[in-house]
Amino acid sequence: MTSTDRNTGPDRSAGPASGVEWRAVPGPGAAAPPRPPLPRRAARRLLAFARRPYWDRPDPSYRIRRWPDLTALCLATVFFWTSLTPSLVPRPWYLQGLVGGITGVIGYALGSGLAWLYRALAPWRPPAGVRTRCWQAYWLLSPVLAVWFISESARMQRQLRVLQDLPPALTWHTPMIALIALGLLLAALLVARAVRLGSVALIRQLGRLLPRPVAFAVGALVSTLLVLVGVRDIVFDRGVVDLADRIAEATNDGTKDGIRRPASRLVSGGPGSLIRWEDLGYQGRNFAGSTPTPAALGAWTGRPALAPVRVYVPSPPPTAFHDDSPFAAQARLAVRELDRTGAFDRAVLAVAGTTGTGWVDPNVTEALEYMYGGDTAIVAVQYSYLPSWVSFLVDKEKAGRATRALLDAVRARLDALPAAHRPRLVVTGESLGAYAVEASFDGPDDLLASTDGALLMGAPDFSPISREIRRDRDPGSPVWRPQYRGGAHVRFAQFPETDLARPAAPWEHPRAVYLQNASDPVVWWSPDLLLERPAWLDEPLGPDITPEITWFPFVAFWQTSVDMAVSYGVGAPHGHRYGAGAVDGWAAVLPPPGWTTADTTRLRALIGDRAAAY
Repeated sequence: MTSTDRNTGPDRSAGPASGVEWRAVPGPGAAAPPRPPLPRRAARRLLAFARRPYWDRPDPSYRIRRWPDLTALCLATVFFWTSLTPSLVPRPWYLQGLVGGITGVIGYALGSGLAWLYRALAPWRPPAGVRTRCWQAYWLLSPVLAVWFISESARMQRQLRVLQDLPPALTWHTPMIALIALGLLLAALLVARAVRLGSVALIRQLGRLLPRPVAFAVGALVSTLLVLVGVRDIVFDRGVVDLADRIAEATNDGTKDGIRRPASRLVSGGPGSLIRWEDLGYQGRNFAGSTPTPAALGAWTGRPALAPVRVYVPSPPPTAFHDDSPFAAQARLAVRELDRTGAFDRAVLAVAGTTGTGWVDPNVTEALEYMYGGDTAIVAVQYSYLPSWVSFLVDKEKAGRATRALLDAVRARLDALPAAHRPRLVVTGESLGAYAVEASFDGPDDLLASTDGALLMGAPDFSPISREIRRDRDPGSPVWRPQYRGGAHVRFAQFPETDLARPAAPWEHPRAVYLQNASDPVVWWSPDLLLERPAWLDEPLGPDITPEITWFPFVAFWQTSVDMAVSYGVGAPHGHRYGAGAVDGWAAVLPPPGWTTADTTRLRALIGDRAAAY
């Protein structure tokens, strides 16, 4: 009979070496010893944790209740630290926590994979004493360094705010940044381990029916497919995209405050229009309902002005489609509306590419209309009512197809007119609208040969023509201000008043002006940021980029992704704001006869005041 059988306590041979704490068990009838006070118990547990700050799972089958891997945790912490460096535009503290959490998850995944690979290939394991010292060093240093790095990130954010003409005052909640990042990491870790536990259970069940190697392969494949299908179809398509679609559809049925149906018959949705006011959609009604009146234009020009022509075709158009694509039907309807309004008798006809929601920048349209005293026609088609980021993910190709169909139809109508009676054809677009315009041409030469000028702003990195220009820029010119073929026809500007004057070489017609801010994340966002250092970080840096900006694999991608969400939080010409730069752009591309520098300055002031109100 053992000592335990005689109720004299556990076998002392277990001892401390076994890792089991020996404690005397009171005999029958004996009073239990009093429990130590709570502070003392907490202190004992804290001291025990400090002596051995990690936990070994008792069995390899443990999946959920498993101590984090030190290598993975160290890499996650380093990734979090690097996410605190500044990027293109200032970001608020809660988005910093989001970026830190996402990049921390990526770091943990990479570290976990490296640790697994090492354990699979290397037989050596560090002794318990070494592991203890490493864990102690991590718990001691990481919180201190995290607080210091977060404090430094606040300083760098203030420096960036000054560069982009924002007040240096900044609220930077250090504890909340750390908690948000830690919460995202723990949530991702729990989900990953739950998936792993489910995969193991599936493989175990399949092992009862199939040979083990086959069961493992089938189980891993099924688990991977379930995760991919779940993330893509359920989380993204039926979750994120469906929610965005419902919100956008509801918005598309509304009308912005202060917008009324136009009284002019020269505007879509007005009297005699082929398109009903109710069918224009949210952005179409904003575009048509904000057309300046001849009185407003004449008050600025000082001479009688015309009523501008604005044509907008929503998506889908209010006509039935028969034997061809909806984009061709949209284009035909747009040309019919242009004919109805007398657009082909105007001095300038502008084809505007729209963003995902169908938005057209009012600063661009009004600058052209004021410049020409209303002797203009502007036409645009809507290919989606989704936000631009959703349109980019699910139907980006529609932007180019819809705009190309419109341009083809407009040019065919222009070709039927006598050369001396054709309006000057220009194209314009901002953000995804700039991509829509670029995707309608086969390259820079085709753009210049097919139009009388172009004004494009904030063209995304995937825009084919601007991407080609940046790639083939003249040696020595930075990617954020590329010089192309000596600036003979194409020029880039962030500060148009000075940038468009460079180089000093002659500037021939037709002209294409690109307004491109060095700090615009929409311009520079690319999946290549995951693993490739971008050229816009090469010296010299852009004028509003902090020298403390860095590139780190994976981290820069998520920083720039979040930057896009706050790119409108700064003023022009920074971030994705271009303000009154369209005035200088139009004045360079296609100025009316007698236009002067003083006129540009005066109109810039007018549009700048109006832009501040949007």
